Amino acid sequence: MGATRELLNMGFTEEPFPVGAHVCLIYESEEERRALMSKFVEAGLKDGEKVLYLTDVMRPEELLDWLSDLGVALPTGADSDRFTVADAESVYCRGGEFVPERMFEFWDELHQDSLAHHYPAVRATGETSWALRGIPGSERLIEYEALLNKALMTAPVTAVCQYDVNLFDGATIFEVLQVHPVMISRGQLVRNPFYVGPDEFLADRRRR
Repeated sequence: MGATRELLNMGFTEEPFPVGAHVCLIYESEEERRALMSKFVEAGLKDGEKVLYLTDVMRPEELLDWLSDLGVALPTGADSDRFTVADAESVYCRGGEFVPERMFEFWDELHQDSLAHHYPAVRATGETSWALRGIPGSERLIEYEALLNKALMTAPVTAVCQYDVNLFDGATIFEVLQVHPVMISRGQLVRNPFYVGPDEFLADRRRR
């Protein structure tokens, strides 16, 4: 088993943060998103972590070009598998349907793979705009986000979920805040005062 770390460098803030944090980035501009996520990716790569980027705004090849243009050193050769860029919809919605339980298996497999390759940690970020295209099961996105807090306790992937405030309605954004224990505010990590634990959140949601 690899030598895991308890704290990691998020890249966009000097404060180290626990491995396995479940973070939401609710952003207003593409410039804001790119500035923060490029630093998040770069910090993980510099520290030898396994890094996964699930992109929806740009095609995977465009994202690779963008990071290279920023001067982010991407691993090459035998180390190239340490950084993976994939189309978000193809990962979240295998077979044309979003099934949260499949994604929990995916995160567990990613964590186990990082241990097998002796990476010190694994981090991932995923864009969520795919959920607005009416894909079957996408109505379960918030349920998935709530339960992901439990999944990451046994598969501690440090995850940043990206939400464009210009695309999602206010009610959804408020629920996004309720299911993420940590949020990015003005470029800093903040323990989210709106967070509600998954059992309480889902029970309350069923009563509405």
